[in-house]
Amino acid sequence: MTSTTPIATPDTASITRLVHGFYADVRRDPLLGPVFEAALQGRWEEHLARMVDFWSTVALGARSYRGNVVASHRPLDGVTPAHFAAWVRLWTEHTGRLFTPEVAQGLQQAAHGVARNLFRAMIGRLPDFAESGDPHAH
Repeated sequence: MTSTTPIATPDTASITRLVHGFYADVRRDPLLGPVFEAALQGRWEEHLARMVDFWSTVALGARSYRGNVVASHRPLDGVTPAHFAAWVRLWTEHTGRLFTPEVAQGLQQAAHGVARNLFRAMIGRLPDFAESGDPHAH
């Protein structure tokens, strides 16, 4: 078994590794997988490339992502609060395994912001984690 040292300075390679590993688990997840498969149908490579651009923009200031996150997710059918909880849980696991706590926390806070905005747009209210005194719920 190989032990990996947590990454303290994210770069394009580590963001790519994060995104690809995370979405591999999303695809296998019994709750998330069917929603993503229905939405992406044969466009996974394109989605992964966009997500690498998005998270590189977030984590590295790369400014490579162009798009409207909320608008691109609005057409999804059947999304519930449980989907958001599963997505955030998987993201937390992947960032926590790959990066140092400081880097992981920054990526987790960014993901909470994304999830909060999508949740509000798709569910019509703030998620419970934003209503329960989360200091990052602005």
